[in-house]
Amino acid sequence: MKTRIITALVGLPILFAVMALFNTIVFNIAIAALCLIAVHEVFNAFQFEKQNYVYWGFVPYILLLMSGNTALVKMCIMPATYLLMLYLALCLIANSQKLSAAKLGGMVAFSGVIIICFSSIIALKCLLPRAEYGYDALYFVFLILGFAWGGDTAAYFTGRAFGKHKLAPVVSPNKTVEGAVGGVFGSMLLGIIVTACYTAIHKTLFGMPASEISWKYYLIVALVGGVGSLLGIAGDLFASVIKRQCGIKDYGTIFPGHGGIMDRFDSVQFIAPLVAMSVAAGMQYFA
Repeated sequence: MKTRIITALVGLPILFAVMALFNTIVFNIAIAALCLIAVHEVFNAFQFEKQNYVYWGFVPYILLLMSGNTALVKMCIMPATYLLMLYLALCLIANSQKLSAAKLGGMVAFSGVIIICFSSIIALKCLLPRAEYGYDALYFVFLILGFAWGGDTAAYFTGRAFGKHKLAPVVSPNKTVEGAVGGVFGSMLLGIIVTACYTAIHKTLFGMPASEISWKYYLIVALVGGVGSLLGIAGDLFASVIKRQCGIKDYGTIFPGHGGIMDRFDSVQFIAPLVAMSVAAGMQYFA
């Protein structure tokens, strides 16, 4: 626990430093780096250490996706996806005796989830440009992290205090139904608090004055937070299943006491796309 706390105390200032550079290319580079490390952790989990050529096929693809949403990038996404799939197919054909199709499929599927997660954060930055929406995109990023990590924390303490019924004893023996309920309410409450703090400081949201934001928006945030918390649990359990089937304890060691990138972002992987899609849908509805 001491190591985990020290790591958190060191990591949080780094997180806020990256967030301070949100409107620069540095932020995109940081997200691309996180995504590349996470995919490499999955690559190692599926025991492809001797087939590094598989991983290197993902590198240019991830860098392209995390670079933004310029017309050139949009034009290149479909051809790049096609080339990546073709490359992986050719790798399998050329190494049919050494490369497992089943493991490759699992690695590609999990990597796809990871890529969608991190590209959703870049999508928020592109959907809500600073010049027009101020720091709204940053608010939604903090909302994502709050739903995930806040829900995890609330679930942990609620489970410790009241947990009696196992949620998924085979996959994650320490998770309880009571903890999951506490996590849902924790995410809902934290979403409301983050929104209230942001509107109090920034005075606007989606270009509207804070005074015009009704209780209905807070209700939507709470509902998305509740669903997000459940998706966070699903992401955590999904990553745990992969770890158990691959016979590993953690995905990495980059965060002492916490594990790797995927050990910290497993609960984020299904929440980030939900929030990004909700924002995109909301912008279309209110346009």
